[in-house]
Amino acid sequence: MSFQNPALRDGDARRPLRPARFDNGAPLLLVVIDTEEEFDWSAPFDRKNRAVTNIAEQVHAQALCERYGVTPTYIIDYPVASTPESVAVFRDWAASGRAVVGAHLHPWVNPPEIEDVNRRNSYPGNLEPEVERAKLEALTRTIAENVGQRPTIYKAGRYGIGPNTPGILSELGYDIDLSVVPATNYDGDGGPDFRGFPHEPYWFGPDASLFEVPLTRGFPGALSRWGEPIYELASQAALQPLRLPGILSRLGLVERIQMTPEGITLAENIRLARHLARIGRRVFTYAYHSSTLLPGGSPYVRTMADRERFLQDIEGFLKFFTTELGGRGTTPQELKALAQAA
Repeated sequence: MSFQNPALRDGDARRPLRPARFDNGAPLLLVVIDTEEEFDWSAPFDRKNRAVTNIAEQVHAQALCERYGVTPTYIIDYPVASTPESVAVFRDWAASGRAVVGAHLHPWVNPPEIEDVNRRNSYPGNLEPEVERAKLEALTRTIAENVGQRPTIYKAGRYGIGPNTPGILSELGYDIDLSVVPATNYDGDGGPDFRGFPHEPYWFGPDASLFEVPLTRGFPGALSRWGEPIYELASQAALQPLRLPGILSRLGLVERIQMTPEGITLAENIRLARHLARIGRRVFTYAYHSSTLLPGGSPYVRTMADRERFLQDIEGFLKFFTTELGGRGTTPQELKALAQAA
């Protein structure tokens, strides 16, 4: 496996250890919903933001997933897991096999509330190891008690997996992580640097026992083979006034696309999927936030009309993936089992 990120040292448990292998077959789509409270994304983090009105709106996208044979994965955080009305939804869907439930750690609204609330501490991997562990232990216990299933799938809030996270996950019985966003650097905000991380699933952590399924991001275009380094060079601060990423995209040379209906058009998602399938990618992750289904709950959907377009884009992509691309839905557990069997 090629790996270039100089930010990781040999002792950093996030380091990818070996790639996951899959037998040939249909493209596989993992739909992941970051299932969380509503809050103003542009405002400072606040422990008082615990409303989960958006959970009642999840039925709309859930129905689309079921229509196309996709079992979505809801990664729920503490406000969701501790609210009876919201957790009842996922208890029912998980028990009936209509959905999978995992854990999503937003430190600022997750007990024990002992750390300072600030941007750096919003990335759970930046917390002191004992604090990160205590918070994830509380979240795990709450989900197990209220959903009726102990979670084994984790996605760090704000993608904030840290050097101590893999060991904590193993200790608490987790075996699958969804936190990595390849070709992305959050260190300017105090978060992780994922540049150079693999784009496809891999094994990492203690004894290579943890299974990572990264979020899908790609670089379609005539120069796609060198897309990641070209995009990183074009995005350097000194070159930002030239707006080179936009120029490269308009010329059809290279563009960076994340597989999500949030801020990415249906046409862009389809273009990315076609490109990745053409170069042999088998596993795709399509992700969004639960709050986006509540008009005004996120920057991506402000009105009911916005939400209708958002749902149309989700349906359009699911239809494309399961018909034209010839793919099917999957779950994190199935992906892990397929990798173990290959």
